[in-house]
Formats: sequence, C-alpha cells, structure tokens
Amino acid sequence: MKYLTGKENKEIKIRLNYNTFEKLKEVSFKKEISLNFLINQILEKEINESNYEKDIKNYFKEKPELIFSNDKIKLFHNDFIEVDLSDYKGKVNLIITSPPYNVGIEYGKHNDAVNYEDYLSFTEKWLYKSYELLADDGRACINIPLDKNRNGLKPVYADFINIAKKVGFNYQSTIVWNEQNVSKRTAWGSWLSASAPYVIAPVEMIVVLYKKQWKRINKGESTITREEFIQWTNGVWNFSGESKKRVGHPAPFPLELPKRCIKLFSYKDDLVLDPFSGSGTTLIAAFKEERRAIGVEIDKNYIDLSVERLTKEISKPQKNLLNID
Repeated sequence: MKYLTGKENKEIKIRLNYNTFEKLKEVSFKKEISLNFLINQILEKEINESNYEKDIKNYFKEKPELIFSNDKIKLFHNDFIEVDLSDYKGKVNLIITSPPYNVGIEYGKHNDAVNYEDYLSFTEKWLYKSYELLADDGRACINIPLDKNRNGLKPVYADFINIAKKVGFNYQSTIVWNEQNVSKRTAWGSWLSASAPYVIAPVEMIVVLYKKQWKRINKGESTITREEFIQWTNGVWNFSGESKKRVGHPAPFPLELPKRCIKLFSYKDDLVLDPFSGSGTTLIAAFKEERRAIGVEIDKNYIDLSVERLTKEISKPQKNLLNID
C-alpha cells in the first residue's frame, strides 16, 4: 500500500472535512487499498463538500462475495451490516436468525464480549439493515437470550424489543423456547444464601416481529400440517438445543427452530434471510421446506462448514425449485 506524505495529508485535510478524511483512512486500512486511490476517486468528482460522506459510503459499499449458489440458496461471505444487499431490498418475506449473544462465546472473527452499550448499538445497526430488506408484510423471528449475567445482569430481551421498535418494527409475539439447558448458567450469585442469589431461566426467546402489516398481502401455499399448526401456535416450544461437537459451531441452534418458524410464518417459495447464518442451519431448513434463502456469514471457517452441510443436503433428491432472483 502507498501512504500519503505529510504535505499531502495537510492538503487533503484542507479539501475534506475531518470526519470525511478519517473515514477514508478507515476504509483504506480495512480494504487494504491505497489511501491516495480512495481520495482521488472522491476528489475527481465535482460535488459539494457536504456530499463527500454520502459518496464515500455509496462508492465503497462492500460488494457481496457469493460463495455458494444454486437456484434456491445463496450464501455470502460478508459482514451483514457492511455488505450491499440492495438487490433484495423490500423482497425478503421472513428473517430467521440468532445474532451473537455477547456472552463471551468464541465465534471466530466476531468479538462476542464487547461493552453492552456497544452491543446494543450493533443490534440497532443490523436490525435497521434487516428492516430495509423486508417486504412490507415481511416477518422476523429472532432467537435471543432472555437476559445475561456475564459482567452484570442485563435485560437483553427487553432492550432488544425497545431497539426493534425504535428501528420501526412492530411487535407481534414472543415464543419461549424451553431447551432446559441449565448448563448455560455462568453464576449462582450467593450460593445457598439469600444474600444475593441469581435466578437463571433455562429458556431462550424467539421474538416475532413484522414490518408494516402482519397479514400477508398476497396469499401463497402453506405447507404446515393441522397438527403442527395446533402445536406450534402454543407459545412455549419444548425441544433440545443442538450439539456444538456434532455441528462444529460454538452456538448452533437446532434445525427444528428455523423449520417451525418457516412453516408457521411463510409460504412455499418465500424468500428467507439469515443475517448471521453460522453453520447454515436456517438455509438447510429453508431448502428442505421448499423456500428460497439468503445467508450472510462473516467467518470463513463457518462459511466452509455451511458449504459442506449445504452440499450434502442438496445432493439428496429434491423437487423443482424457483429462481431466487
């Protein structure tokens, strides 16, 4: 990489406001591109100073890195917040994901132990991006913890709903996933004492949101059975979690979770999105249930794992599928 001289630095700062210049440096470092090249791309355009930030953002949007694709499933190796998915804006029917929990789990590239306020800021960013991609009658099923007790008790579920409403989402309901995994507790508080005990609920939440209207605008083909509908509209779901060793991901959710959300909240051939696709479980569930799907994953190891799992699943006989575009 070629760097600016001190004189060039000074001259450019005169032409650009400080925040714009700092943004250019940040992009230069992140993308490993010459800062000179980036600045020239901006300064060659005859635009007002106030438009520089917008031009930088638009010019340097992270292009989708398509890793896996067939006529139904697409998997991108990108940071969901940064990647340009404008081709799918307003087209996603259902979002299913389990975002990083911020409890210190080793996810690979992602830091899962950031300051809680930073975590909430991160949550707002990816929720806003998700909201833009949803159709007006699109839904979202987000698997999050009820609370967390690492580095102090935090009401994750309550904070998440407040942020979702701030972004623009409407709240529909919450499904309690009773996985009975008491091993997730990380602290007891005062052991065998009323001094300061911690109460740990061995459940997780699946928050059900929608964009503008809950009732679907256009009817489609439902694939849920009568028995499934009766059982799954009960707001407490009882099934075990997934094994880390079996899947190869530190925090996998079981296939049963996206399967239920897909069959209950979407039609056949709908478009499903998982912004944090991890080991590809949502994509596999979508494929098995004859939906189209997009997955975005930042970590290369989990991308490789997803491709392996998807390839294995797709090699099985399947029905004819629609094109995703």
